[in-house]
Amino acid sequence: MARKMKPRVLVFLALCVALNLVGGNLALLLRLPVYLDTLGTILAAACLGPWAGMLVGLTGSLVTGLTTDLFSLYYLPVQLIVGLTAGLVYRYRPQAQAKNVWWRALAISLPGTLISTLITVLLFNGITSSGSSLLVQLLAGLGLGKTAAVFIVQVGTDYLDRVIGVAFVAAVYRVVTTRLAVHH
Repeated sequence: MARKMKPRVLVFLALCVALNLVGGNLALLLRLPVYLDTLGTILAAACLGPWAGMLVGLTGSLVTGLTTDLFSLYYLPVQLIVGLTAGLVYRYRPQAQAKNVWWRALAISLPGTLISTLITVLLFNGITSSGSSLLVQLLAGLGLGKTAAVFIVQVGTDYLDRVIGVAFVAAVYRVVTTRLAVHH
């Protein structure tokens, strides 16, 4: 028999989806070289595990793709990978402390970077709605190949994006887990 989800957990997951939407649209509107659309995904994964992170990433990507940024649908696999890896990283090291931000961001970032590079090169020839496309054009204009330019920009922007997400989780983790009454 399936466990019944507590209403406060359901509300928390909805807030995480909203966090992804607000962050992603803010980054898009301001043409930032980061995405900010995985803040809720990482937070849900850290507090409730990989399935919660993947659910938030899936839902956020679908809603964003159907409302404000069609490109988000194509990057849905990246959201799933981020939710999965973040959930695994926080499962084995649940203390969300600021001193662990750099390695957690690296572990969460790398698998998604490989997937997003493939998507960007194969489907969009390096140009998307993100502000990071300007950096890709700059590097490609300097003589770097399109694939190498996309990969270098993805490594940098994805890592910076995940540092922001993991630092955000470090700041709110204790309050959220206490309120949700969930601990690893």
